[in-house]
This record gives sequence, structure tokens and C-alpha cells, in this order.
Amino acid sequence: MAASRPLRPESVPTFGPARTVADCRAPQGRGNSAPVVFWPVAVALLLAIGLGAPLGQSAAVLAATVLFVGGGLPHGAYDIALLRRAIGPDRRVLALAVGGYVAIATAMALLWRVEPLIALVLFLVISAVHFGEDWQMLEEPLLRLAAGAAVIAAATIGHPTEVAALFVAMSDARGALVARLVMAAAPVVLALAGVGLVVAWQAGSRAWAAAMTLCLMVLLTAPPVLGFALFFVFLHSPLHLGQARAVLSDMPRWRWVATGALLSGAAILGWLAIRFVAPLKIDATFTAQAFQLLAAVAAPHLILSHWLERRLAVPVLAKPLLPWRVKAAPARAGVG
Repeated sequence: MAASRPLRPESVPTFGPARTVADCRAPQGRGNSAPVVFWPVAVALLLAIGLGAPLGQSAAVLAATVLFVGGGLPHGAYDIALLRRAIGPDRRVLALAVGGYVAIATAMALLWRVEPLIALVLFLVISAVHFGEDWQMLEEPLLRLAAGAAVIAAATIGHPTEVAALFVAMSDARGALVARLVMAAAPVVLALAGVGLVVAWQAGSRAWAAAMTLCLMVLLTAPPVLGFALFFVFLHSPLHLGQARAVLSDMPRWRWVATGALLSGAAILGWLAIRFVAPLKIDATFTAQAFQLLAAVAAPHLILSHWLERRLAVPVLAKPLLPWRVKAAPARAGVG
């Protein structure tokens, strides 16, 4: 959840251990580090590619799909808890906000059933904007957008056939046209992302710039689903988990783990229920369905992230946190 303009400390309310957005610029700001586990995983993927390992086989793609769903969904599972922290004790307002969150997710899920092509385009736009939020150190909105879109562009320019097949499975035959449009824009997007990498490096976010450079190399060379899983689980998700944990530092560890597991499971069950009520018009693959599920939860997650950045003092100084690495937080009175 990044701010496009630095705010004065007094202009942002404080909640618990959170810090003001004005204090979150590089080299102290988010983007200054990457999870330690990312490096060996990324290097291992590049070595496997160099050695000709069959990473494109269905078993590897299925494993990567399970990984990005299981490792990626939890980073949005704390939205309701963050919403509750931001709104306070007013249960009526909280109920309306939660209802709106669920309504947006449901509408996005139903859009896949009714107009899958529109849903696909909307998903790509939402993803580019949301991934661009990770680049807090970039002041220029265009560079942030390009940096976020580079995740999609790199996979498309590196594996156009596989990405086109995935887009078709997610929507219909017109998905191939979307893939060609992404392919045409990819060189410009990657060039702008390269500028963003240089700016990030010069701004002091060298670990993030180096990690994203390596990640883009994997996205260009590895099968698209594997490259996306690397980015989503080992770079993007830990940033948001670390941020949420900093705001919710008084939540007991057992409740933190249970919240992530239960709400991620609820999202999956809700998606299955919608599929049952409104059967698919297309024969989608498991991986395509997984991306559609992400799209359904990404829409309200993006909207909420922009609202929370203005409501909470966003603690982006928090270290990235992997879903399976949770440290116990000291309990404090008054935490619900």
C-alpha cells in the first residue's frame, strides 16, 4: 500500500506501532529489503532452467499454482482485521464496509462468468496497479505502473504462447488478442521498468532493485506460472504481510495464523460456491481458475489498500514476512 505523495506526519493518524507515510521513503522505506529465502529459490530456478529441467510439465505447473494460491492468498486475508482497526468500534460502519468488500469480490467473480474478457482486462489492470504499489521509492506514477506491469510483460514477452493459452483459458478465444496487445506493449513497459530499477537503486532500495531484476530474469526464462509464483509468494506477498503484521502487532500469533488460514479458505470456498451457482461457460484449467480466484479477491484488496493508506499510518518500515514465518507479538490490553 504505497503513497504517491509523501504526507506530513501530522496529516496521518497513528494506530499502535504504525509509522507515518512521510517516514517511509528510501533508504529507510519499504523496498529496502527482500526475504532471504527469495534469493536461493530464484537462483535455483535459473540453474534448473540452465540445466534444462522440465519445468513446463504439468506437475511443475500444478505445484506452482498450489504455491501461489496457498502462499499468496494469506497476504490479503488480514484486510478485514485492518479495516476493523481503521474504523474502530462502530459496528454498523464496519458491517457496511465488510459488506462492500464482499460485494466487490462477488461482483468480480461473477464477471468471470458473464463477461470473461472484460474480467481478464480488468484483472491485468488491477494487477499492474497493485504490484506497482510495492515500488514506494518511485515518485513518478508512470514508473510505478510500469514496474508493476513488468511482471506481466516479462512473462508474456518470454513465453507468448503459454501466456496466450492461459489468457484464453481464463476468458475465451479473444484472450489471445489480449496477449498480443500485452506483447506489443511489453518492450516499452520493460524499458520504463528498467528506469524504475535504476531510480530505486539510486534511492537506496538496492536489495529490492536487485531482487526485482533477478525476478524479471526468472519471469523471462521460466514457465510463466513458476515465475509468477516466485514474485507473488516470495516478494509481493511478504511485503504486505509484514505491513499488516506491524499494524496488527498486538494480535496473538495463534489468531494471526488462524485468521490467514480461515479467510483464505473462505475465499476458496466462496469461489467454488459461485462456480456451482453460475457454471462456467468455458472449459478452464485449474491454473486459470486459480488466477480467476486471485482476481476476485484482488479487486477489493486494491480498493481497500488505497483507503487504508489514508486512514492508517502505514507501517511500511516493517520487514517482509513470509506466511509460514510468524513471530509471536507481545499481547496488549484492549485488543479484539
